[in-house]
Amino acid sequence: MSIRKHNWTKDEIIAIYNKPLMDLLYEAATIHREKHDPNVVQVSTLLSIKTGGCPEDCGYCPQAARYNTGVEGNDLMSVSQVKAQALRAKSSGSSRVCMGAAWRNVKDGEEFDQVLEMVRTINKLDMEVCCTLGMITENQAQRLAEAGLYAYNHNLDTSEEYYKDVISTRGFEDRLQTIENVRKTNVTVCSGGIIGMGESIEDRAGMLVALSTLNPQPESVPINALVAVEGTPMEEEKPVEIWEMIRMVATTRIVMPDTQVRLSAGRTNMSREGQAMCFFAGANSIFAGDKLLTTPNPDVQEDMKMFEMLGLIPQKPFTKVSQPQTVEAEDSQFAPLGEKPKWSRPGHTIERNLEASGKTKA
Repeated sequence: MSIRKHNWTKDEIIAIYNKPLMDLLYEAATIHREKHDPNVVQVSTLLSIKTGGCPEDCGYCPQAARYNTGVEGNDLMSVSQVKAQALRAKSSGSSRVCMGAAWRNVKDGEEFDQVLEMVRTINKLDMEVCCTLGMITENQAQRLAEAGLYAYNHNLDTSEEYYKDVISTRGFEDRLQTIENVRKTNVTVCSGGIIGMGESIEDRAGMLVALSTLNPQPESVPINALVAVEGTPMEEEKPVEIWEMIRMVATTRIVMPDTQVRLSAGRTNMSREGQAMCFFAGANSIFAGDKLLTTPNPDVQEDMKMFEMLGLIPQKPFTKVSQPQTVEAEDSQFAPLGEKPKWSRPGHTIERNLEASGKTKA
C-alpha cells in the first residue's frame, strides 16, 4: 500500500532510490497501479510562445541571453498563432498545451494580457492549459485562474543546497513563493526538476523532499534529463543513464503516489525499451512534439507508434480535475496592479556560468 505523507526525509528517499532495481520497480509499479490506470498516459504539447533573451543565468538553459547557444529569439506569438498550434496538438492526441515564455517573471501589461487571451482561447478548445512564465504574484495567478488556466509550471530544478551551483540570479525561496501564490487559486501545480547537472544522489533526494513536503503535493512532477546544449555552462555534462532515469521516476512515484510523474526532457536519448521501463515504474505523462521549447524531442507520430506498441492510451482532458470556467477580460474581478515585486538576486558567482558568458560559439 502507498504511504502518502508530507514528512519524507532525505535518508528515507535515498534508501528508496538505492534499493535493488527489481524491488524498486515492483514497489513503484504496485503503487502506480493502486493510484492510476497503468495503460493511460497524459500527453502535453510544450509551445515556446516567447523564445530567447532571458536575463537569468540558469546553467542548463540555452535561452539565457548571456550564453552563445545559437537560439534565435522571437517576440511573443499572436493569439491566432497559438490557437493554430493548439488545434494541431489536439489533432495529434495531446490533451494539454503548455505555453512557455523566456521571462524572469511576469509583468503586468499588454504582453501578459495577450497571454491571458491565449489561455482563454485554448480552454475554449476543451484542452487543459498550462503556463510557465517565471515568477508570478498572487494577483497574477488569480488573473490566470480567471482566464481558465489549468496548471502552472514552476520547477524547483534541484535541491535547495545544489541550487546555488546552478543559478545565481534568483533564489530557491522565489520558486517556493511562486508555487504558494498559485496554490491560493484553483490552478493545479506542476513542479519538478532536472537530473544530470552534476548533482549527487543526495541532491536528487533533496529535491524530492522539497516537492513532497509541499501540502498538497504538486499534481504534476516533471523529471527531466539534462540536454547538454553547446554554449551553456553544462555543455560538457555526461548524458544521464537510463537506469538513473528509471530510478528517479520510480522513487518519485513512491514518494508522491497521487502525482502524475512526467517523463520530460531527454527522451530523444532513450530507447523505447527504456521509456517502457519508465512507464512501468510510474511515469504517466509525457511531452509530445518535435521540440521542448528549444531542445529536441521525439516526433509525435513516433510517440503514437510507441503507445500502440505498448498498448498505452492518451489520457482525456480534465480527467483528474474538472475544466475551469473562463471569465472574459471585461468581466474580470482582478485588475492589473502594476506590481513590482522584489524577487531575490542572491548575488553570488558561479564560475562555470561566468566562463560560459564570455565564450563565443565555434
